[in-house]
Amino acid sequence: MNYGHALRFGALTRRTELIEELGYDLAMVPEWTGLAWLAGRTDRVGLVGRADLTEWNAAVLGRSAAGLDLLSGGRVALTLGTSGDVAALAEAIDVIRAIWDTSAPRVTYDGAHHRLDGAESGPEPAHALPIWVTGDDPAVLELAGRQADGWVFAHDPERPECPRTGNKLVDEAALAAGRDPREIRRILVVTGDVPASVLDDGFGTIVLRTDDEAVLTRFARETIPALRAAAPDDLSDRPVRPAAVLARRRAGIDYDGVPESLAATAVEPGDRTYGRVRSNYLRGGSPGLLLFPRDTAGVADALAFARRHPRLPLGVRSGGHGVSGRSTNDGGIVVDLRHLNAIEVLDETTRRVRIGPGARWKEVAAALRPYGWAIGSGDYGGVGVGGLATAGGIGFLSRKHGLTVDRLRAVEIVLADGSVVRADDHENADLFWAVRGAGANFGIVTSFEFEADEVTDVGWAQLVMDAADQAGFLRRFGEVASAAPRDTTAFLIMGPPRRGQPAVAQIMAMVDSGDPEVIVDQLQPFAGISALYQQQVVVAAYADVMDNAHDGDHQGQGEPVARSAFVREITPAFAAAAAKMLASGVVFFFQIRTVGGAVADVPADATAYAHRDAGFQVTAMGIDDKRMDALWEASREHFDGLYLSFETGLGKVADAFPPRTLDRLRALKRRYDPSNVFRDNFNIRDEK
Repeated sequence: MNYGHALRFGALTRRTELIEELGYDLAMVPEWTGLAWLAGRTDRVGLVGRADLTEWNAAVLGRSAAGLDLLSGGRVALTLGTSGDVAALAEAIDVIRAIWDTSAPRVTYDGAHHRLDGAESGPEPAHALPIWVTGDDPAVLELAGRQADGWVFAHDPERPECPRTGNKLVDEAALAAGRDPREIRRILVVTGDVPASVLDDGFGTIVLRTDDEAVLTRFARETIPALRAAAPDDLSDRPVRPAAVLARRRAGIDYDGVPESLAATAVEPGDRTYGRVRSNYLRGGSPGLLLFPRDTAGVADALAFARRHPRLPLGVRSGGHGVSGRSTNDGGIVVDLRHLNAIEVLDETTRRVRIGPGARWKEVAAALRPYGWAIGSGDYGGVGVGGLATAGGIGFLSRKHGLTVDRLRAVEIVLADGSVVRADDHENADLFWAVRGAGANFGIVTSFEFEADEVTDVGWAQLVMDAADQAGFLRRFGEVASAAPRDTTAFLIMGPPRRGQPAVAQIMAMVDSGDPEVIVDQLQPFAGISALYQQQVVVAAYADVMDNAHDGDHQGQGEPVARSAFVREITPAFAAAAAKMLASGVVFFFQIRTVGGAVADVPADATAYAHRDAGFQVTAMGIDDKRMDALWEASREHFDGLYLSFETGLGKVADAFPPRTLDRLRALKRRYDPSNVFRDNFNIRDEK
């Protein structure tokens, strides 16, 4: 036993915080159980936990590591040691990775040392969580080359030949297994001085083993800068992908030519994270490559790469919620803007706010809440800023404050030729006009400047009502919604009645007032449309209403069909036609959004969004394209244009834009995108 010395509670935590403060890249912790606490006390530094498999069940360890990786934001690595049984270690690696693979719900593994019989898979780590092995036994080195992501070697001055002979064995095992030796990270553990041959020996990561804070500080200030200065200038951040990943690459993409600024985070079909980012909110996708720029220059690089592949589909994704499905594709390139998500108040006096396209509207609402501001933004907080703010933006504040594009004051946009320009009412004014309603045809907006509105608490109502007479309900809803004061905006959702249950409708309405008496007074006519089955009316912050979306990646499947239209009013004839749609069994979702009010105050030629005289926007969704078309065409006489964000049939350009608007857009398209780079959307180019 070791008695007679002082114990310092929290020493490991303080030391790890110092490691992060000094700029170290990772902290290797000998005990796994303390990592969760350290993850909560640090923000950046990587956390490497060592686990002894004689004390851990491999499946439990896999789940624990993945959970910690999710909690830490993808900062965890796992180091496994062996007490001599390398075969058991090899099986443990198989089991851990099988648990992380959520493509199948259950895991079965029948090994000599580890067995699973239908164990539940997951969770999936936040990143490609590496597994390192430690030791210099030839069997361990062979295992490192065959299966591991890294080899950890403790420097021994008495055995200077070990690093090179060890690396040679690792390389040979990797090649024999069909792997690129560069896939295996080499980690050298030192206790003081770093051997002069460290770089020649192929070690890319140095771990200092010490408890002495003075040694940690001196190493960070003297040794680390010297090591980084001595590293070759041509080192690349490009990941080395295994042969199995390379085999899943799609034809026609120059994967090795991905710009350096994007290579480290690019995702290919064989990558572990591909399943999380391939799809959007409603539909599954199979893009050949996803690029994740972090700034405007990165967007320009991504676009330059896409221009070198003119035959491939190009998707631009801000939040990935778009009903039209244009933010994913099959075999093409997707430029994902999630990292361009800054929200910055530029001027409190004018309520000017700069927002990145990758921000989601619930995040915008939360950021503006302390100022007593809001920007109208649809009905779902998970929608990305970029898609909605270049199409229109019909939301719960539209009748009082206008569309989202009506609050837009300027944009920064990367054009088809890669140039970056600012557009507002004075600079590139024609482009600014086009962006507000047809922006996807002209470039990738990398920042928006809005003038926010003063909005604090609002009245928020959700009413579930009897809709046995669907046509009658629709007609009465149209009358009440049209007559409501402009600070009240109502949306209606209906679907086919379920067998054995009455037909119902849900009204969601917002009153831009925090006064309970005003709220009740303006909602009362809606409550009188038919019998109420359920109701909820609250006074809430706008940000709370918009906080209705999860934060994870989308996992949409299938290929739903959406049809969109504007109508000036809900006439008895249109109400009857809509009821017929609902009774057909073809439509599973039907929504009407009320517009008018402040939307109609803006002249029709002020923005590319031109349908200012519409009273309602209608969306229907189904799964059969031909049957949906037949229903929609039968009702065409009631329609007056369409809203392109809710339309999956991309050929109806003449319905989306009135003739004069479309002619002007096409002239601008020839000027700003003559090669039609931005064609994989509601393409306005005149093929004639």
